[in-house]
Amino acid sequence: MTDFYRLTPEAQALAMAELARAALGRWGLADADVALLKLRENAVFRVSLPGAPLRVLRVHRHNYHSDVNLLSELQWMQALRQAGIEVPEVIPSTSGRLFEIVGATAVPELRQVDLLGWLNGAPLGAIGESLAGDETTLRFNFHRLGRLAAQVHNQASGWCCLPDGFSRHAWDADGLTGENPFWGRFWELGVLNAEQRRLLLRARSRAHADLLRLDKSPQTYSMIHADLVPENVLVDGERLRLLDFDDAGFGWHQFEIVTAVIFHLGQPYFELIRDAFITGYREQRSLPDAALELLPLFMLARSFTYVGWAHTRAETQLAQEITPFFVETACTLSDAYLSR
Repeated sequence: MTDFYRLTPEAQALAMAELARAALGRWGLADADVALLKLRENAVFRVSLPGAPLRVLRVHRHNYHSDVNLLSELQWMQALRQAGIEVPEVIPSTSGRLFEIVGATAVPELRQVDLLGWLNGAPLGAIGESLAGDETTLRFNFHRLGRLAAQVHNQASGWCCLPDGFSRHAWDADGLTGENPFWGRFWELGVLNAEQRRLLLRARSRAHADLLRLDKSPQTYSMIHADLVPENVLVDGERLRLLDFDDAGFGWHQFEIVTAVIFHLGQPYFELIRDAFITGYREQRSLPDAALELLPLFMLARSFTYVGWAHTRAETQLAQEITPFFVETACTLSDAYLSR
């Protein structure tokens, strides 16, 4: 195991490709070609076979989700498709399972693997990059994204019959700011200086108390995508499609809103995309002014999660590149929230 995790990203990708090829037989696609699309939380591959539609195969990160949790993610994606929301099709294996457990010599653990349908479109943006397009385009895209998020929440809050055994993590007070947040104890990030750590701990204490007071009825709390960043939104003409439900769980709807925009905090177009999102959302679902008054709390909590993400994935290139932004954002938002 140690040797695998000391490999370069390129070498890890080759090992994951070996596992992906081994898995394809479970779907009757042993002769298909695989090409790496992304190696981050999961290794994601494009699957192509002459005369067959494109597919996407995911080799999941070891020990991130239990089998029950992953099954629940895929079941929710199926429910969203049934509600008319454009998310990837979940393709059962030839044995009828929504995912398979597969091993390969080059990878030290057995991995969960699933196969999804291909969705056309170009990402709305990328992490760490400014959004492209003029104000009209940005307003149009985020207005549509707000409508789409509200449609997701409509399905989730009205989903009266969850499958037996359905289980996903919660982006609640404890999951965001408790003793062991879902994405890690953010205040323990090694690059924080003493002053920054004290600031984050003070803000965490207040945020935790404020989150505990919030309502968790279906009107404001349900399953959410929880990773509605621009790279997980595909734009195809006037249609938007959602990818990557790996972090989907139970949470407040405002957490979804801030996730869609937080990477652009400080950009000149930030208020434009935030307001466009909210306008679109309100066309599909109620969002009272009182709910919007809580956005600073959720912006702060979201910033904490990214510091935690950087802490628990410090070995990755992305974490190393973007940690300064995460720390600066969390400290700025902590100062502002404590000054309220």
